[in-house]
Amino acid sequence: MMWAYLIHLSDNMWGDTPETKPTPFHPTLELDEATWRQVLDFLPTRGFNTVVVDVGDAVQYESHPEIAIPGAWSKDKLKAELDYMRSIGLTPIPKLNFSACHDAWMGEYSRMLSTTPYYKVCKDLILETAELFGNPEYFHLGMDEETAEHQRTFQYATMRQGDLWWHDIYHLFDCCDKAGTRPWVWSDPCWAHRGHQEEYLKRMPKSVLQSNWSYHRIAKNADGTPADPAYQAYIDLDKAGFEQVPTSSTWSIPENSEETMELVKKFCSPALVKGFMTAPWKFTYSSELYDLLGDAHRFGLAKEKLYPEQCK
Repeated sequence: MMWAYLIHLSDNMWGDTPETKPTPFHPTLELDEATWRQVLDFLPTRGFNTVVVDVGDAVQYESHPEIAIPGAWSKDKLKAELDYMRSIGLTPIPKLNFSACHDAWMGEYSRMLSTTPYYKVCKDLILETAELFGNPEYFHLGMDEETAEHQRTFQYATMRQGDLWWHDIYHLFDCCDKAGTRPWVWSDPCWAHRGHQEEYLKRMPKSVLQSNWSYHRIAKNADGTPADPAYQAYIDLDKAGFEQVPTSSTWSIPENSEETMELVKKFCSPALVKGFMTAPWKFTYSSELYDLLGDAHRFGLAKEKLYPEQCK
């Protein structure tokens, strides 16, 4: 099984200006390299075997050098870090979030959504990043929270709906296919209370790996099933035959990883659960080191409790 940790190389995915609240856009790379390495070294001790790297604008792309912010790593520097991950037993997986809510890292192209130049840039970046990561088995495309509400503090807010959203996500899937990698997405567009679950389950290809997520206490019905549609989506995706990597985070409650694993183990088919991931939703800053390590530690404890056979 995959035991994955989401780590941020770039943090420019939640705001489009330095004034955006609560999370600003940073015009230079903010990552602390000592913190980056401390977290990586800690992960194998807690049972992790995979790292999902949010790359964004923190790499100097050859195809689109204009995207890189000052301080962005060279491709050779990132390759060296990817080799280091592999040397300590971690498989690196790339992530570029193409949601209109989380694409400020694309610079001017984030304001060219659904145009011919935009589609070309998406293709170029996916192909180049997949090659940089050594033709990975998976490629995380994000695609979460593309709503007006999630962009209420942005200066430039936009969203795709209906057939246009599907057209664009199919384009991203096609780019992954050309790169020889399997697409992976967040699953919140299928939450029942967002009104598009039936369409999502029908039109989403089964070949796309799903990561549903929710980070709060799990309220339960009398039969033990979750009362929250976000958690019910784990069961809905499973019944529809999708392979999943359920994702937890302990930024809200410390028990989230344990509760998520417990729910999935009880209600989902083991054959469709490819693993689990934690997303600390803390950036790779020295000031957040202990939050980053704490999230990994709690995830490791949950793994030991719910999947002891995976800890041998």
